Amino acid sequence: MSPAGETESTPPRANALAPGASKIESTPNSRGASVVSENIGVLGVKVEKVRPWIQRDIEQVKECKADAMLQALLQRATSAPETKQPELLQKCLKGVLPVCNGQASTALVKSSDIQTALSEYVCPGVENNFYSPFIRTTNISLACLEEIKIDGMRARVPTVDMIMHQMHQTKKSIRKPDLVILSLNSACAPFQDETGGKKGKQISKQKGTQKDDGKDDEKDDEQRKKKRKAYMDTNATAKPKNLPWQDVLACIEFKRKIPGRTKGINAPPSSYTLTDYAPTKPEYLPVDHIRTAAAAPAPSQTPATQTAFDTASAAQSSGLTAAQPSRGGSSSKRKATDTLKSAAKKSKGNHDDKDADLDVTVQTGLYPAEMFAANLAVNYLLNIIVVDDVAWIWYDDRQGIIQCSGINFIQDLERFMVLLYALQRFELHDWGRNKDFLTVEVEERLCHEFKIKDEKLGEVDLLLHTSHDKRVAHYGLQGRVINMVPVTSEALTKKYGKFEDGMVAKIFWGEASRTSEPEILKKVDEIAKRHVTVQGHVPKLLWHHTFTNPTSAIREALDVPEPTKGSRVLYILVFRKLFPITQLHGKELFDVWRQCISCHLTLWKEGVYHRDVSPGNLMWYWKDGKRIGVLNDYDLSSLADEPGPRGNERTGTVPFMALDLLTKDGQQGKVKHLYRHDLESFMWVLAWICLRYRQGVLLSRRLRPLDEWVTLDAIACGEKKLVFLNNLTPFAPSDIDKLTWGVLVNCMLVLKRDADNRYYLRFTSSSGESQQPNAEDSDLDAFLSKFTSLGHWVELSKPE
Repeated sequence: MSPAGETESTPPRANALAPGASKIESTPNSRGASVVSENIGVLGVKVEKVRPWIQRDIEQVKECKADAMLQALLQRATSAPETKQPELLQKCLKGVLPVCNGQASTALVKSSDIQTALSEYVCPGVENNFYSPFIRTTNISLACLEEIKIDGMRARVPTVDMIMHQMHQTKKSIRKPDLVILSLNSACAPFQDETGGKKGKQISKQKGTQKDDGKDDEKDDEQRKKKRKAYMDTNATAKPKNLPWQDVLACIEFKRKIPGRTKGINAPPSSYTLTDYAPTKPEYLPVDHIRTAAAAPAPSQTPATQTAFDTASAAQSSGLTAAQPSRGGSSSKRKATDTLKSAAKKSKGNHDDKDADLDVTVQTGLYPAEMFAANLAVNYLLNIIVVDDVAWIWYDDRQGIIQCSGINFIQDLERFMVLLYALQRFELHDWGRNKDFLTVEVEERLCHEFKIKDEKLGEVDLLLHTSHDKRVAHYGLQGRVINMVPVTSEALTKKYGKFEDGMVAKIFWGEASRTSEPEILKKVDEIAKRHVTVQGHVPKLLWHHTFTNPTSAIREALDVPEPTKGSRVLYILVFRKLFPITQLHGKELFDVWRQCISCHLTLWKEGVYHRDVSPGNLMWYWKDGKRIGVLNDYDLSSLADEPGPRGNERTGTVPFMALDLLTKDGQQGKVKHLYRHDLESFMWVLAWICLRYRQGVLLSRRLRPLDEWVTLDAIACGEKKLVFLNNLTPFAPSDIDKLTWGVLVNCMLVLKRDADNRYYLRFTSSSGESQQPNAEDSDLDAFLSKFTSLGHWVELSKPE
């Protein structure tokens, strides 16, 4: 099962209808990284530059007040996170003042050194000069804040023990985070390894010698503090080796308003007092120049030999390791093993690389995309942008991005201290990691274990093989972000028996307002009992679970407008493993494809509208020596009895959408999604497979056409497809099966004649009234028969 294309959900959309406009017939298309992210991995297309798509996600950023963000973060770090404490922020602002004013110290550090570091920070100079004093300020503050006790707040979390580390070295300008926040163990591990230490053995040894003795605890804490101080003194600005993205808790990106400025920043005050929030200038980090960027990325002119997703790679030289595209060119769908491998980054000095011109917001947007891809089912991420003396907190989840108003961490140091105080008390799940998926090692490979009580089955155990070659993760910021992971389960095997080809888990963030996939599959199963064309041709849902963690909750807490619009919840569904239709060719390809069309027709008649036909959603399996086609993936489907368009995602994968939907009106939701649109998608799928695969194998890039259909926006893609429809001859391969090619050509001619007829009828009719483009299909069977009556279709349909 492979996910299909989608769009990001965060309103408002640049192409949304204006107030008072005509009725929306279908969900308007949004724009963002999820569009390209979903298409590429399914289809084997390499997109050289992902930055424009990340920019589009950032265009949709929402805003909240800094105090609201601090209050929300503090709430998560309390002893009772479910109990609201409205006075928490004021208590903490007052509680951290001794650290701000140099009145707090430990046996190893004193807070008066914070003033010294800040005074160094405000001096004139280039950007690289400011990393070290900022790190010293932060790490000294964290050491002192450990000793601050505030009623209702947790103590420091020893299992995390956050610390700041410099990634961006001064020797060479390389695209990577300037600073990262890590747990102390993660920060020290690369340096321990370099000296021959083996962190796995060290950790197990430490655990084995722990006792419940108070003196031993004190001794351990003292050793930890010494370890922390040694790290601060020696390694906090050193270059680590093999630091994986999944260890990064947060990234901090710096920008100077004037590079190499000769005028300093305002010096820190002599003392700090409790004051109201003072808005910064600007209060919110502007992204104005992003909005003036081109509406869509043009087809890449980068040489084919260049590695795709150069923006997604990380610096091996600096130690950060990240995902790397596969040799097949799949960029946004990452195999899990790839996310742990090194991938050297390019220098900003390379003239082929435009990152030197990246806005800091876009640069920062690339890092959470890496962090999302490197971890399983992440709930959210926190990152920080620093421009001169102002810091903005950016909160990323699958609904969108929230930016808080700026905090001047020199003049308003107490608020920056409160931020550090909250983060220091975060458990790992407070950083957004999903605590329901436990990391385990099975046969020296990374896996995730998930166990939950089930009313019918008792305890359900899932072992997710996240390091398996077949596991696929997505690169992007927003959207469903479907992960397909091979899974084993004793409970499900006991109930269903052992499947020869195994099982897969589908983990994704579905829109809360949309009818869920389990609900739709329940309806599909009822239809299958009555219709042979559906029975066995739809996926068998073995088990599912919906998490109760809507992304709207944080927006409600932050008083973000329309907090529930585009809200998402996490789902996990388990299915029998199926095979992709792209493995097939000739008559076997046609047969499975035709079975899926028959299933789709029956479901449409019975009120289940698939609306996302793509190669990744057409699958098959063996039964009694025959290939059985399966119409797969219903997370974007809808039911006939729904009152109108639901959800905020445009349904459909752009390269396979009907031409009517790839227009301005179609993208604004003015064109109703009809049966003929889905049937047309089946024809585009056939063209895609026939022209890009041979004997079930993806052709090399130089031999396969149509890659640019994925790299273009919807309207531009529609224009390219129209050129293809009107001139098939240049695309005719010499080595394709003649019957299959005949079916494809004749189906395309039917589409062309039908489109021409409808275009003509829009302007002339016997009644004098033009035919409306949203008119329902009057006879579905009659429309399908235009294709099934074709000679080549009939010939290929004959049993062997």
